[in-house]
Amino acid sequence: MITESASAGAHVLVVDDDPDILRLLTMRLRARGFRITQAASAEEGLARIAVDPPRVVVSDVRLPGRDGLALFEEIRTTRPTLPVILLTAHGNIPDAVDATSRGVFGYLTKPFDSQVLLEKIDQALQLSAGSAADEAAGSAIDSAGSAWSDMVFRSSRMAELVAEAGMVAASDASILIRGESGTGKEVLARGIHRASPRAKGPFVAINCGAIPEQLLESELFGHVKGAFTGAGNARVGLVQAANGGTLFLDEIGDMPLALQVKLLRVLQERVVRPVGATRAEPVDVRLISATHRDLEAAMAQGLFREDLYYRLDVVSLMLPRLDERREDIPVLAAHFVQLVADKYGKPISGFAPEALEALATAAWPGNVRQLYNVVEQSCALTSTPLIPLALVQRALRVPTMEALSYSEAKQRFERNYLVQLLKLTDGSVADAARLAERNRTEFYRLLQKYDLTPAMFRSDGNVTGER
Repeated sequence: MITESASAGAHVLVVDDDPDILRLLTMRLRARGFRITQAASAEEGLARIAVDPPRVVVSDVRLPGRDGLALFEEIRTTRPTLPVILLTAHGNIPDAVDATSRGVFGYLTKPFDSQVLLEKIDQALQLSAGSAADEAAGSAIDSAGSAWSDMVFRSSRMAELVAEAGMVAASDASILIRGESGTGKEVLARGIHRASPRAKGPFVAINCGAIPEQLLESELFGHVKGAFTGAGNARVGLVQAANGGTLFLDEIGDMPLALQVKLLRVLQERVVRPVGATRAEPVDVRLISATHRDLEAAMAQGLFREDLYYRLDVVSLMLPRLDERREDIPVLAAHFVQLVADKYGKPISGFAPEALEALATAAWPGNVRQLYNVVEQSCALTSTPLIPLALVQRALRVPTMEALSYSEAKQRFERNYLVQLLKLTDGSVADAARLAERNRTEFYRLLQKYDLTPAMFRSDGNVTGER
C-alpha cells in the first residue's frame, strides 16, 4: 500500500455516464482524501485532462460515443505515463486479458469491492509517483539548485528534454536548439548555462536576425578605434564579452555567409579578431545556437556553410510546440498570472474554469510567447480575481458566441428590437407599434414584459403623455 502522505490529495479523474455510480465513486474516493474531477463521457474526460491532468483515471468501459477503451487509447498516445483503471458490468476474462495486454493498469468488473479499487488506485499512484514527469511537475529543479527554475512544465516530454539538457550541460560541447519561434529556446539555453561548469561566467545572448548585417560583425567581434567611419572608440565584441561563459546565438540561420566564416574560425581556433585589428585574441566560450529554420535545406541552397553546421550541431535539442505539450498550459498560465499580477499590482488569482479550458484547447501558433501575451492582456483588462472566458477569447482574437437557448435568444432579440424602435420614435408608442405592424394593446404588453416604459425614451422631458 502507498503511504498516506503520498496519496493524500492525489488528483483522480472519474469517468462514468451513470450519475449514481459517479456520485458513489466520488463519495468513496473523497472519503479517502483524493481530489476528484468528474466526467460523463470520454470527450469530457479528455477535456478535463487537458485542463488539469490527474494522477490516475478511473473510467467505465460503456460510455456514450467513444468507450473507455477508446479513451484509454487516446490517453496512451498523449500521456503514456498516466495510469488508467477500467470498470465494466460486462467484463469477462478475454476482455480483461486484452485490456491489460494493451497497457490498461487495472480492470475491475462491476459490482466491485471498494477496497479492491482503492488498492488498485494506490498501486497506480505508487507507480506514477516515481515517473519523471511527476518528479518534475511545475518547475524543474536540478539536484544542484535552481538551474532549471525558469522551465515551467509538467509534461513528460519536457521532463525528458530537460534531463537530456542537464546531461549535455556538464560538457563543453556546442549545442544547437531547434524549435519554432516562441517555444522558449533562450530560456532553455540559460538553463543549460546555469547547470554547466561555466555558471559563474557571463551568459551573452544575441539575435542574429534582429541586427542589420553591417552592424552584426562589429557587435559579435568588436572593433578597434578608427576601424570604420564613426568608430571613435574601440569596442569589445560580444564573443569576447562572453569569455569564460556561454555565448547564445539565436536565429543562427539568419547569419550572413561572410560572418559564418569568421564564426567558424572562432570555433576552430578559439581566437577572435576585432574589425580593423591586425592580430587575433584568444577567447574561451561555450557556444549554444538556436534556429527555427531548416538548416539542412539552407545548406542545400548554399545559404549556410556545411562545415559551420557540423561545428554547431554537436548536440541537437528539439523544443516541442506548445500544442504538443498541452498539459503544460495550465501551469505556465498560472506562472505567468503570478508574474503579471505582481507587475500590475492587481489581486488576480487565476482563470475561470471555462477560460482555462479555452487556453488549453487554443491553437497557439505563437507558442509560449503568445501564451504570455494572452495572459498579460487578460490580466491588464480584468476587474475580477478570476479572469473570465470573454477576456481570454478577446486576447486570442476568438469570436465570442454565447450558447443561448431559443427562448433566451428570442427574448434578447425582442428586448433589443423594442428599445431600438422606441429610440427611433422618441418614445411614441403609436409610431413604434405602426412600424412593428402590431396594435398598440399588443405592443404595450410587450413593453410590460420587458419593464420598458415610453418615458425612458423621450427627449422632451414629457413623462406623462402617451403620444
